[in-house]
Amino acid sequence: MQDRAKYEYAIIRIVPKVEREEFFNVGVIVFSRPKKFLKMKYHIDQKKLGSFVCEKDFEALNAYLKGWDLVCKGEATGGAIGKLDITDRFRWLTASRSTIIQSSITHSGLTADPEQELETIFKDCVL
Repeated sequence: MQDRAKYEYAIIRIVPKVEREEFFNVGVIVFSRPKKFLKMKYHIDQKKLGSFVCEKDFEALNAYLKGWDLVCKGEATGGAIGKLDITDRFRWLTASRSTIIQSSITHSGLTADPEQELETIFKDCVL
C-alpha cells in the first residue's frame, strides 16, 4: 500500500466543430508527480472521425497529437512548453481550451503503477 502514489489523468478529445460541442475520445494522459510519470496514449478511429463534419483531416489531427506527445515527453522538439517541468507540462496539456483537440477535466486516484493506469483508462475510455 505504501508504494501507491497520487496520479491524475484527463481524456483527450477531438472536437471536430468546436461550435457544435460534439466530441469523441482519442486518448488519455496520465501524470504522477511522486512517480515522476507523464505519458499519453492516443488512437484516432478514422471511422468515427468520418462520421463527423471535421475541418481537419486525419493526418493533421495525428500531427497535432504527436506534438502533444512531444510536449508530454519533454522533448526539445516539443518547443518552449516541452522544456517546462513535468507538472507544468501536464497542466498546460490539460488546460481548458476551445480548439479542435481538448482534454476533459482532470481526475485523480492512487496507484502503484501509473503505466498500468494509462493502459486501463485507455482501454476503458478510448477503444
